[in-house]
Amino acid sequence: MNTSSTKKRIELCKNVIDMGTIRLSFRYDSQKKNCHYLSSLACKGFENSSETKRGEFYRGPFKNSTDNIDWFVGITDGAGTFHFCQTKKGVWNFTFKIAQSNCNLRLLYHIKSLLGVGSVSVPNSKDDTAEFVILKNQHLIQYILPIFDKYPLLTSKHFNYIFFREAILIFADPLKSKEQKDKLITDIKMKSECSTNEISPAWGIIDNTVNSVQDAMKVMSKSWVIGFTEVEGSFYLVKKDPQLLLHVFELTIKHEVIVLKAIAMILQINFILHKTSVVVTDSNDIQHIVDFFHKKLKGMKSLEYRIWARSFTKKKKEFEYLIDIKNLMKNIPSIRQDKTFKLKKNKQN
Repeated sequence: MNTSSTKKRIELCKNVIDMGTIRLSFRYDSQKKNCHYLSSLACKGFENSSETKRGEFYRGPFKNSTDNIDWFVGITDGAGTFHFCQTKKGVWNFTFKIAQSNCNLRLLYHIKSLLGVGSVSVPNSKDDTAEFVILKNQHLIQYILPIFDKYPLLTSKHFNYIFFREAILIFADPLKSKEQKDKLITDIKMKSECSTNEISPAWGIIDNTVNSVQDAMKVMSKSWVIGFTEVEGSFYLVKKDPQLLLHVFELTIKHEVIVLKAIAMILQINFILHKTSVVVTDSNDIQHIVDFFHKKLKGMKSLEYRIWARSFTKKKKEFEYLIDIKNLMKNIPSIRQDKTFKLKKNKQN
């Protein structure tokens, strides 16, 4: 991989969208049916996969913001994983990870800056994924456990966390021998591999039933919905008839009916439930979604949303214009780091 940083230029939607570390614009040529990219990637602060030292970003847990914590919990419910395993040498490794397409590095670095620990890397994989990872047991116990103990996960992923929490605390117990730890953690590992569709106990305060927006808001916050949408939401257009395009909002989620109902209540929408997703197409519901997410999303999903929302609110929505927008949005996943791009190591303070 080239050791020098690579600067790209991206052109998007005849507008320049300033996204902090990434400045984006995009021009779609409807005559030639292709896209021309111009971008400028600000690489300051990007680093390799080494763990960040506590003092480097730390300014208090999430800058004492409950909204930031709820947003992070929503992201974790959507794309987070808690993993532990024993190596061939008999060593137990514990990992907290959030994986995204490598076009969404901005989101991962935002998470890293909020937590103050962890690393972001782009593994050499065929699926072009980027990862935010915390590997150090001390950081996992000091930063991750307190968050999810106080702000529980709302999906069945909560139970993955409980197994992970129990295992890492046993591993860190100085009063237990290695043999005791191996046996106890192995038993927990076996239990964790049995899939569960149980409802998170967080919903117990409303007796596992959502009948109103008030019920939903007792458990789920708007910030959680925004975080979950960052990683599991999609804004796109679909061709309904030869001369009709519909704006669509979709959330991917499996076997979590109570979560879906709560999201629908908070977004003030009706939805069509598919096997693994919720789909919204009604124009009134779409307007609620446009209003709800306005200036709220932080990662590359904000780019997708802004193009989609602007095309919906445009007074004259000619069919050819919407076709151009639909084709334009297909190219958003191609906005990513160049294959030769290498993350810079931060200078230690």
